[in-house]
This record gives sequence, structure tokens and C-alpha cells, in this order.
Amino acid sequence: MTTLVDRTRTVLSHACEVYRGTPHAQRLAGLRARLDQPLRVAVAGRVKAGKSTLLNALVGERLAPTDAGECTRIVTWYQDGHTYQVQASLDRQPPRQLRFTRENGQLDIDLGGLAADDVSELVVTWPAQALRAVTLVDTPGIGSLTESASRRTWDLLVPDEEETPADAVVYLMRHLHAGDVEFLRAFHDSEVSRPSPVNAIGVLSRADEIAVGRLDSMASARRVAARLGADPNVRRLVQSVLPVAGLLAETAVTLTEDEVGQLRKIADLEVADAEELLLSADRFVSSRPELGLTEIERNALLDRFGLFGVRLASTMLRRKAAATATDLARELAERSGLGDLQELLSSLFFERRDVLKCRSALLAVAEVVRTLSLPGSDSLAAEVESVVASAHPFNELRVLSGLRSGWVSGKDDVVAELERVIGGAGGATHQRLRLPADAAAPDLTAAASEALSRWQRRAENPLTTYELAVAARVAVRSCEGMLADLSRP
Repeated sequence: MTTLVDRTRTVLSHACEVYRGTPHAQRLAGLRARLDQPLRVAVAGRVKAGKSTLLNALVGERLAPTDAGECTRIVTWYQDGHTYQVQASLDRQPPRQLRFTRENGQLDIDLGGLAADDVSELVVTWPAQALRAVTLVDTPGIGSLTESASRRTWDLLVPDEEETPADAVVYLMRHLHAGDVEFLRAFHDSEVSRPSPVNAIGVLSRADEIAVGRLDSMASARRVAARLGADPNVRRLVQSVLPVAGLLAETAVTLTEDEVGQLRKIADLEVADAEELLLSADRFVSSRPELGLTEIERNALLDRFGLFGVRLASTMLRRKAAATATDLARELAERSGLGDLQELLSSLFFERRDVLKCRSALLAVAEVVRTLSLPGSDSLAAEVESVVASAHPFNELRVLSGLRSGWVSGKDDVVAELERVIGGAGGATHQRLRLPADAAAPDLTAAASEALSRWQRRAENPLTTYELAVAARVAVRSCEGMLADLSRP
């Protein structure tokens, strides 16, 4: 059976032949090779939103610099490989290998006398299991005082001429700033072959700071994120909004036994004494010298956990909710929101990676055809249009985008079901049908059959609006596809 990737690869091979010997040839060949590469996900947001910290949590290692050094002003790619290396791409010069060290588990890159403005991008190759399925791109903060640094993020993700090299974006926000809206609107387009909100996720970052570091901070953050995610203006920009305590997430996946030992000293205090000690960062650093923690150790705990993380971790140890360092790391990662984000990335991005990569490639071919007309380019344009129009995953993305932009509307329960059936909450059959992950095949088949009948009726009902009827026919095809998959041995 010919897959979407196969059809897209055929289109790209034809494009390479048509544009052989032109300035576009190398770009098209690179796009064809990109089909076999991991998904590219950019992490973007305003200055101090916590981008590098979250990226480290996703990788499981402290690779991205989190201070205000030179490297934070450079677009940096983190990819899997067999060797450890850092390469700098320079303007009008060959790439240069850079020296690096790891101190206290954190990567420190030596630019070797290069200024940040001289480096167009850094590529960090690092053998890591998390990077086998995805290449992560760390971007300079939007709204930076250094205009050139902020401009690099715009040029990468919202280029004027070529397609963006990122297949999807995780956008961090501490609240919905006007600059966030401006950037995400620029990244948005309602056409399936262009960037759209269906390949953007919003993260309410530094979520533990919303309730001033109280133990119920994440619960407050979830309520704020839910309100943001339900806002029609936000729904037009991103698929979903999740709260994540990035610092806690990074620390959880890189937790050490020494840190757990230090936290146990706090956990061994009487509850009232521990609460008094953790009233503020200043009090934590300076009071109770008999605790057995030096000022350096206390500051290090604050740098790694934040006041919220110290409170939460010590409370969990006191209540025996986590007995070992491994247990504590797992619990902290889950409570930080990292698990929810990873699950969402898997269902919305990784399971849909072929569709996202093919869309990026077809966008590029269409742009090349519009830019330069050559013998054979008309038939190439027809091929692109044929693939985009006939591939069902693209039709699902088009309807998802229409739902987000308000083009498709209806009763709330109908719209919610439509979004699920066409994969808005994840591409797995049980997610589309809102059933448990361990649902039996007969239950899945029965639910899919009921959904098929329901959407057939809506599509054929003369009272259904034209836009909803078009979307209903896409939902019918999605249900038929689920039933076909379930019927296979």
C-alpha cells in the first residue's frame, strides 16, 4: 500500500528532477532526506519563559544553557548521534567544531572567541534516547533586549520566503502577552500545507510560581491553563495549553542521591519548623544553622528545585510518598506536569510525525513552484494539489484548523466529539473514541460503528450547516479508517 510518505517522496523526487541545476535543487534534496529524519520540534517563547530548562527536562540531561550567557542568544539544535560533538555554523565560513565541558552534569560550550552574532546556529549531537524520535530546537527569547537574538527566532519559525525547518512548536508563556499573540498569529495559517495551530502546543511555564510556590500551586496553574485553553482567541493559536513547572521537571529527571539526602534533613524537621524554615528563600538560606546544611548547599537546592520544589520534595519524603531517590524523581516529574506534556507531545506530534513532515515538504515544493516556473512545474503543482486534497490525514488537519479558527462551528458537545474523532486529542483509536487505553477490540469496534452512524446522519441531514457537513464527511472517513484497522488481524 502506498503511504503518504511514499507519495510525498515521489513528489520530491520529481521536484528534484524539474529543478536540477537551479538554486532550489539542494533545498529540495534536503527536504527529501528530511522525510527519514526525526521530527523537528522547536521550543519558543519570551525571554525568561524557561525554554532551555524545559528542553533539558524533555531530553533528560542538562544540555541547554539556562543562564544569560552568549549561547542563549543562538538557535541551537539538539540531535541524536553516535558521538558527542558541538558544531557552529558560521556566515560565509565553513562550520567549526567547538570545545565543550560538563561540570556538575551541565554542558558548557566554549565559543572559542566567536561572538554570538557571528554564529548562525549551533548543532549539538548527543547520544540520548529522547532524541532518537525528535530533534529539539532551542530558540532565543522573543522580546529580547538584543533585537538580533529575537529576530533569529522569527527568521527560523516565521521566515518570509522559505518554509520553517521546524515541524512543530512548543510555545512557552507565563501569561498571554501581546507579543505571544503576535508571534503565534504569524505562525498560523488556515491552509493544511502551511503552519497552523494544529502543530503548536502552549505551555504555561514556571507554573509553580503562579501561587507563590505554595503546595497547591500546580492545581492553581491547571485552572489558569484550562481557562486559557478554552479561550477562543487562544484556541486559534495553539492546540492545547498545559501547565509545567520546568525547573522541577528538569531537576526530577536529573536528581542525585546527594540532593535527596539534603532534602531528608528538611523532611526530618517537625512540620511547623519545616513550614517556618520554608516561608521564604531568605529564611531558608539563613535560618536554622543546626540543620546541617551549608549556605552553599541551601542555595544549590534553591537553584535546582526552587522554593516550591523544596517544599514539595521534603513534604513527600516526610509523608513517605516516596521512599527512594528513584521514587521521588518519578513523583516530582509527574507533579511538575512533565508527564502530561510528554503524553501530549506523543499523541499530537510523534504519532502524527509523518503527516507533519510531509506537510512541511509539500509546502516547500508549492513555494518553489510559485517562485520559479519551469517545464514540468505545472504537472508538479498538480501532483502537490492531488496529494494534499486526497490524503485523509491532511483533511483531518484542515478540519482541526477550521475548528480552531471558528470556521467550523456547532453545539459544544458535537464540536468536542468531532475534534476527538478526527484526532484532535490523539491519533490512537481509543483516544478518538474516548475509551480507556486497554479497551477490548469488540468495544472499540462497537464505539466506532456508533460514531460512524452518528456522523453519517449529520453529514446527510439537510439542516446541518455546509461547513459542519464538510467536516462530518471527514469524520465519517476517520470512522471508516478505524473500523478498517480494527478488522485487520
